Amino acid sequence: MKAAPASPASAEAIALVVPPDANGARLDRYVAVALGMSRSEAQRWIARGRVTVEGAARDASGKLRAGERVAVRPEAPARTEALPDAGVRFDVMHVDDDIVVVDKPAGLVVHPAHGHAGGTLVNGLLALGLFKQGWTDDHSRPGIVHRLDKGTSGVMVVALHPAAREALKAQFQAHSIDRAYEAIVVGEARSGTMATLHGRHPRDRIRFTTHVSHGKSAVTHVHLLARLRGATHVECTLETGRTHQIRVHLAESGTPVLGDPLYGNAPRDPRVREAGERLGHQALHARLLGLVHPRTGERVRFEAPPPRDFADALAELRYSPSPSPSPSPSPSPSRARKPSSLGILVGARHGHGHGHGLGLRVPIPRRSLPAPRGCPRARRREGAGSVA
Repeated sequence: MKAAPASPASAEAIALVVPPDANGARLDRYVAVALGMSRSEAQRWIARGRVTVEGAARDASGKLRAGERVAVRPEAPARTEALPDAGVRFDVMHVDDDIVVVDKPAGLVVHPAHGHAGGTLVNGLLALGLFKQGWTDDHSRPGIVHRLDKGTSGVMVVALHPAAREALKAQFQAHSIDRAYEAIVVGEARSGTMATLHGRHPRDRIRFTTHVSHGKSAVTHVHLLARLRGATHVECTLETGRTHQIRVHLAESGTPVLGDPLYGNAPRDPRVREAGERLGHQALHARLLGLVHPRTGERVRFEAPPPRDFADALAELRYSPSPSPSPSPSPSPSRARKPSSLGILVGARHGHGHGHGLGLRVPIPRRSLPAPRGCPRARRREGAGSVA
């Protein structure tokens, strides 16, 4: 049984009785589902003593028994400090009432954090007005269920309301999301599987490492795509999604990602070194994301080809004089921005992938969004354009 959403101004306790089908559920998950709120917000209320079970405080991870009485005293939501910023540019691949899928360019930070108060993907998404009304007031990172590092490009999914967010989070926690990345690495990489522990570096707290005695499991599958001059083009698929996982596994196996400022070193081969310098960020792209749609239950996949600067680095390092597949030429001015079926004008990136893609935005009335009956596969766009 689901209670009515709590009013932030309400000082009265909301009384809940744990139903049989919630027997054994975590307290934070049960409260979030029962009140239609985000799990992180439920955890905040629990930590502040505003949730009790049979009159006593309990940890967020505490398990409930059927018939137990849960009392919740709502508090005012924590307002996000993120402001809409229509100047943030990125490509929208798909949007419906529940999710938005974007192709994040390298150089764009996902959400506000220390040193990045604005100009993030979240700021740009707020400007689109797609989030459920009022939700941005009670979550500092609305919709974010996973991240890509600033220097990594590629496909991301963002939830548009709390129920979608919890459904997507559950899939990431169950490692049931399909993810494939392309990378250019320095040296001769081999196909294989890396299964290690993963934790923070004991001396450099910004970095992560496999050389830990205690840590989380991390599994990366590496598939060789092409041998290059002093480098290798590889595909990486993930069973787990640890912070910097791909970058750590590749670097500590002796083949760091080209251009990686944190885990890589200047390549000895001048051709490879110059390619990395021109790239200006790690040569890592999240090409594919597959998931179960939170409303329809259908499995959907979204793909985006590597951006222009990645393709240029590949072409520069190939052995064969024949041209390698590369993104299509930049569209003519008349085709540079093509309206999608959902009313968003999606721009193609120009140059070498340093732009942020969404050249123009048209506010989308909620009523114009189609009923989410399955999600179409994202189409490969013309032009070129935190796990990784």
